[in-house]
Amino acid sequence: MIKLFNIPNYKLNTATFNHFLHDEVVERFEKKFCNFIGAKYACSVNSATNAIYLSLLNKNTRVDLPSIIPPVVCNAILTAGSTINFIDNIDWVGNSYILHNFGEYKIIDSAQKVERHQFIKEADEQDLMIFSFYPTKPIGSCDGGIIVSNDFEKIKWFKEATLNGMTYSVDNWNREIKFPGYKMYMNSFQCFIAEKNLEKLEKKNNKLEKIKNRYNRAFNLNNSSKHLYRLNVDNREQLIELLKENNIQTGVHYAAAHLNPVYKTSRLSLAMSEGEENTTISIPFHEKMKKDEVNFVIKMVNKYANRY
Repeated sequence: MIKLFNIPNYKLNTATFNHFLHDEVVERFEKKFCNFIGAKYACSVNSATNAIYLSLLNKNTRVDLPSIIPPVVCNAILTAGSTINFIDNIDWVGNSYILHNFGEYKIIDSAQKVERHQFIKEADEQDLMIFSFYPTKPIGSCDGGIIVSNDFEKIKWFKEATLNGMTYSVDNWNREIKFPGYKMYMNSFQCFIAEKNLEKLEKKNNKLEKIKNRYNRAFNLNNSSKHLYRLNVDNREQLIELLKENNIQTGVHYAAAHLNPVYKTSRLSLAMSEGEENTTISIPFHEKMKKDEVNFVIKMVNKYANRY
């Protein structure tokens, strides 16, 4: 089977960690990630979903959100106490986008993109940028996420909030409880795996760039993402089955959330999102693909797909 994603395999020796929850690997990984992304401060979190939740907690604002979105983003916004206004943006998938702009600073959701100096290129000093370490993301782990900024006070609050509302101290017994917080810190195992995959990221991105360019030439597209390679087809369900019969794994990213009765508050007409929901399909796109596998995927897609 030609897989949709590649998830690197690691063996962990638990005896190497002084403390499963807060070993020195956590601080080391945060520093390495900051250096790579071009930000000064970071707070690792047990999931990017919880990072979004905390970034909007008690803000009581309206978030203009693409309808083609993972439902966890909707959930984080609503449970944090804000509301959603769905918009017809289908171009963000596989890249970063502005989740919300408060005027004084922005929240940038970059769960599907990680590139060197990205914070410098896309953000301002006060902004928050959120990344995901879900296993299939550019830097995978056993889930996890991180918030970066050049605003020390913002990151300091996140560190306290994720550590049960406690101030940081090397000695656990000297921590002070400041407010009722959350158990949302990223543990040592998650940071260890994320650190290993961060070290491989640029080599991985170089390989993905080559595969993306081959796909673009074959399908006459101009896709830019290094996380997903998506097509639009009229015969998606049939194509999924035909590719599966040829040992090619596919995926659908994503459904239109504004049509889901859990999230919709009134009838919206978002033509691009509704069209995307019915036609989008993701094909295998990862750094372990061999040349003949890429060529085979191209051949089978061109043979069976009714291009939209």
